[in-house]
Amino acid sequence: MLGLFGLVFAVLALILMALRGVNILIAVLVASLLVALTNQLGIADTLLVHFPTGPLGAFSFAGQFFVLFLTGAIFGKVMANSGAAAAIAFGIISALGPRRVLLVTVLVCGLLTYGGVVVFVVIFTMYPLGIALMREADLPKRLFCGAIGLGAGTFTMTALPGTPSVQNVIAASALGTDLFAGAMIGLLAGLVMAALGWWYLEDQWRRSRRRNEGYEPNQQDAAMEKMAPEQARIPSPFLAVIPLVVVLGTILAPRLLTLLGSGNADPSEANGLLAFALTQPIVWPSFALVMGTVCSILLFPVLRQQLLDPLGTGANDSIMPLLNTAAVIGFGGVVTQTAGFEGFAQWVVGLDLPPLVSIAASVSVISGTVGSASGGLQIFMQTFAETYPAMGVDPSSLHRIATIASGGLDSLPHSGAVVAMLTIMGLRHAEAYRDIFIVTVLVPVVATAVVIVVAQLVLM
Repeated sequence: MLGLFGLVFAVLALILMALRGVNILIAVLVASLLVALTNQLGIADTLLVHFPTGPLGAFSFAGQFFVLFLTGAIFGKVMANSGAAAAIAFGIISALGPRRVLLVTVLVCGLLTYGGVVVFVVIFTMYPLGIALMREADLPKRLFCGAIGLGAGTFTMTALPGTPSVQNVIAASALGTDLFAGAMIGLLAGLVMAALGWWYLEDQWRRSRRRNEGYEPNQQDAAMEKMAPEQARIPSPFLAVIPLVVVLGTILAPRLLTLLGSGNADPSEANGLLAFALTQPIVWPSFALVMGTVCSILLFPVLRQQLLDPLGTGANDSIMPLLNTAAVIGFGGVVTQTAGFEGFAQWVVGLDLPPLVSIAASVSVISGTVGSASGGLQIFMQTFAETYPAMGVDPSSLHRIATIASGGLDSLPHSGAVVAMLTIMGLRHAEAYRDIFIVTVLVPVVATAVVIVVAQLVLM
């Protein structure tokens, strides 16, 4: 009983510390020690084995995914420093007009993240540009924040096939699938997320106009607006989008070549470089991001003038996201050593539920507990992944359903990404979290339910 109480108390303490702004590295270490003390795991084993180097250890994860985080952060920095990310935003703004600021924001964030640009770079790109748009359109800032969350943290992160997001790579690495696994399920879920989220934001904007609620600047806006680049000093949107096409094209090329050569995308039918690409879900997207970086350097002269700066800064920027994610997973590595978690695992598997519903429920609970889609998905894949194929679940469906489900409850108030976005924009949970909750929690949960129902009907 003490062990179970300690487990629950540690999770609640982790959530509370995250909400209070405690550094996540400190928070997970304190929570891990609470679990160890109340479950008799041993302090030494917890700190030196379960948390850092076990199957779900922080540094086991960091070592495995270091290259992906590194190449993603460098590519994002290169796109930002070259002005390419801003150029894409300006191009979409010019095409749709500033009055479509919500759609512009969702499209820009979605395009950049699907092309491999990391979320924080997207926020720092779109926020300075968005200030002028919000002012001109008189858009409440909370809705702009929700639009960034929708575009950068939902359908391109978990649903769309081929995305180089860490969630997609985690599932592919654990299951031996590729980044396009469950493509039809992912496309349907992505469409549901984008459509429902955009409809909600537009509906809220109409309601806000009737209440005379509009844009209200804060101290962050004045400083951030100065960071917006001048449109005359950035590349053309058509040139700026080429590195994104290179990233996605590199990821897609092996599958297309295999389909053209053999009529199917089975890795066993490929050989040489194609087989390597189809069976290396971490290395190949990392290589794609490197290709995007090289393409950016060749296209944009401003990068060649100070090449070491974006490379070095991007490398440094990869460390904290990697460590934060790894720390959350290390906490999961401690939790999975307890009798309470073993009981939870047995209870989940023993539930009289369709396997796809069981998958979604367990991933959602774990992701919500740790406040991280990637952390929750990694914990799920290490502890449950072998169970469901034995029940007859197709690995591709398991890949996509689990990945989509990880992107729902991960965005509860204690989520590191949510806290960071609100902090960057100078907003409080009370001001903006309701809209973030609708588009990044409720909408993905609905999308998960929709694709499960469709998948069940197809199976029947």
